[in-house]
Amino acid sequence: MRTAEVRQRWLDFFAKNDHEVRPSVPLISPDPSILFTIAGMVPFIPYIVGTEPAPWPRATSVQKCIRTNDIDEVGKTTRHGTFFQMCGNFSFGDYFKEGASHYAWDLLTGSLNDGGYGLDGDKLWVTIWEQDDEALEIWTKQIGLDPTHVQRLPREQIFWDTGQPGPAGPCAEIHYDRGPAYGPEGGPEADTKGDRYLELWNLVFDEFLRGEGKGKDYPLLGKLDQTAIDTGLGLERLAFLLQGKDNMYEIDEVFPVIEVAQKLSGRKYTSSPDPMDVHFRVVADHVRSSLMLIGDGVRPSNEGRGYVLRRLMRRAVRSMRLLGVQDAVMPQLLPASMDVMKDSYPELKDNWETIADVAYAEEDAFRRTLDSGTVILDTAVAKAKQAGKDLSGEDAFQLHDTYGFPLSLTLEMAAEAGVKVDEKRFTELMNEQKQRARADAVAKKTGHVDVHVYHDLAEKLGKAKTVDFLGYTETSAPAKVVGILQDGQPVPVATAPATIEVLLDRTPFYAEAGGQLADQGTVTFAGGGVLDVADVQAPVKGLPMHRGTLTEGSVAVGEDAQATIDVERRGAIARAHTSTHVIHQLLMDRLGEGATQAGSENAPWHVRFDFRNAKALPTSMLEDVEAEANERLQANLTVTDYEMPIEEARKTGAQAIFGEKYGKIVRIVDIGDGWSREFCGGTHVPLTGAIGSLVVMGEGSVGSGVRRIEALVGNGASGLQAKEHALVSQVTQLVGAKPETLVERISSIMERLKTAEKELEKSRLQALLSNLDAYVKAAKDERGVKLIVESVPAGSVDDLRQAATELRGRFSKAEPAVVALGAEIGEKPMLVVALNDAAREKGVKAGALVKAGAGAMGGGGGGKDDLAQGGGAAGGSLEAGLEAVSKTLTQTLS
Repeated sequence: MRTAEVRQRWLDFFAKNDHEVRPSVPLISPDPSILFTIAGMVPFIPYIVGTEPAPWPRATSVQKCIRTNDIDEVGKTTRHGTFFQMCGNFSFGDYFKEGASHYAWDLLTGSLNDGGYGLDGDKLWVTIWEQDDEALEIWTKQIGLDPTHVQRLPREQIFWDTGQPGPAGPCAEIHYDRGPAYGPEGGPEADTKGDRYLELWNLVFDEFLRGEGKGKDYPLLGKLDQTAIDTGLGLERLAFLLQGKDNMYEIDEVFPVIEVAQKLSGRKYTSSPDPMDVHFRVVADHVRSSLMLIGDGVRPSNEGRGYVLRRLMRRAVRSMRLLGVQDAVMPQLLPASMDVMKDSYPELKDNWETIADVAYAEEDAFRRTLDSGTVILDTAVAKAKQAGKDLSGEDAFQLHDTYGFPLSLTLEMAAEAGVKVDEKRFTELMNEQKQRARADAVAKKTGHVDVHVYHDLAEKLGKAKTVDFLGYTETSAPAKVVGILQDGQPVPVATAPATIEVLLDRTPFYAEAGGQLADQGTVTFAGGGVLDVADVQAPVKGLPMHRGTLTEGSVAVGEDAQATIDVERRGAIARAHTSTHVIHQLLMDRLGEGATQAGSENAPWHVRFDFRNAKALPTSMLEDVEAEANERLQANLTVTDYEMPIEEARKTGAQAIFGEKYGKIVRIVDIGDGWSREFCGGTHVPLTGAIGSLVVMGEGSVGSGVRRIEALVGNGASGLQAKEHALVSQVTQLVGAKPETLVERISSIMERLKTAEKELEKSRLQALLSNLDAYVKAAKDERGVKLIVESVPAGSVDDLRQAATELRGRFSKAEPAVVALGAEIGEKPMLVVALNDAAREKGVKAGALVKAGAGAMGGGGGGKDDLAQGGGAAGGSLEAGLEAVSKTLTQTLS
């Protein structure tokens, strides 16, 4: 029975029994506290623990899951894997132990014709909590399971809880006896490895309220008002049982990848602990996991989910190298996995182009990393092994910092050679680097002022320790001076002229954050002082410091002030920031949810937006993004903002930057009533029409898997368009064409120019070749070798080469001949040397002559013994190069 059918039978059975069939949620966990969806119950946790009412009384799903806590063990045994599918059925105050137990029995033992799995009931065993008499009665009296097949376990072994006070309950674990070939008699209690009595299905009965305590040592405070059922069955585990296989690596959704790996490597998989078989299993598991993660929007990076994906892919690629395959492998392995997974997840086929692009680009990048770093690592490991020492932290850090080798890869490769790595020193060096980077970032915020000074100022703001930001609604506001810094030190008074920082108790000035540049403007003081604000930074959260020049009068702590921003600058930045959100949404519409923000800068009239994507965007897509962006601006969509609890915000689908720290309450910026929603603390225009227009300037790479779009908006865009219009007008006058025929006219002119250039090159070559007889007559005799050394009017290196080889052919085979021709080509001196076999027999080599000549011209070159070429630096002397050839020939022959 194919795995896809096992999956569908599960869903059909529970649908027939009135369960709401829920689709799998993405592998990107809806719970912000964990990276991935690690169990089938994750989407249902709020209903199980009672924090939210369930929309349905009973539900079922087959959930995609990823667990990477034991990634290093994958492949070493056939039990470990990272991606798996968890079948589950759930009841929220509906049926309980009796219903859950009967459903499990009926589905497992029901006939294949009736939609069941057809397992032999006599081979099933159940473990239950030693105090759960109700479960014992259900399994032995109602279902009729042999009482000797029910084993009671203590709470430590068979009780579920959340790890904190709340719902808890016993489990009933259903096992299948695979026979004496897989382990000892005596049921699950005796088979501690679980190979013979294979655990298939775990039924969790949430019926108690637990109290405080560690581990399983806590009191049960009583029964829950509403019970719940949460069950989980491993799809791959049941599939290999039904397919008559020994383990998950041999089922129809995994083994095809091993088959391709066998063909690529020429090796045979034997399902053994042999190191080569370990590599086969790593490849099979990690390729499938990578496929599913990319399909759900994860992109390779150096942090969070992206790092896990990157590590999975790199382990798979490197395992193939250890199997002897040096070429790219993802283009063969990934389609094999997609072909067998698409029946259950058709979206993989729909998104295949994007998935393939991401995977293939990541493999290409890693192969370059391997090629450059492996030799360095092998050398360092060999030295460490010879000296009987660990690989130094410095070597590991250099591999990471210079060649992109993650520590995990260095550890793995060193361990294979029997060498340990000084992880402690590596960590120290990494922390030092992070501290330097952090110090640079803090320096921008603090201006190299001791950060403790800012914390002391924050104390003066009272209990909240934050400034009241008014900038969402106000452009000018009264305030009071809380603190003044001059030369990094607090002062009570400052007098013009002076460069200072001022802290106000309230302000309309936006401090640089989230890619949005700071406001500029003025702060006037009651005593007549004026501060020109050039920058606003928040060295401590909630503490915007107004930095600038006190141009008039003085300012004192406690003085009243009026803070006024540069409204034109703010408006220009707001237009840019809203445009960033528009571009982001358009990219996700085209590239999928994986095109997440990786950075941005919103400056007056200018947008820079970094996003995660494996390859360059086609020109047509950039044009499409620009066109639709302008359509959205012209549609004058409303831009609103509102605050809500972070959990509610996530449910709206609002985009958050992964790794960013958010509070319990977040601000959402909404464009077009839900068309675009993002977590954002910046300032925006109220309507997209206020932006004006948008022009995409270009797109390029800024790092592995990260692309950058730059655009002009508002006045920046209209100014560019005006310049382009003026330029078009000038060009149309110059070439005598109308704007609508300009491209055609210029193309025609360019074509004629190319034709003329070709004719000129042909004429130049003909002129050069017509003088060959004269060069032969002028040949010198250098110690029995005919030598031609000439500067000629060649238009290309090809012309030089053709002339030199034809001149060489003018001499008889028995007559030693050397031809050295030079020309100024593209403002650089170029040189070609050709010689015949008779000259070579005298020890003359064309490569050596060119090397000498090119070196005299400030360049380099080389080639074969009979024909070589080289070039000099711009401004190099061709005469010196030709002279060096003559001298070198004389020295060779003497």
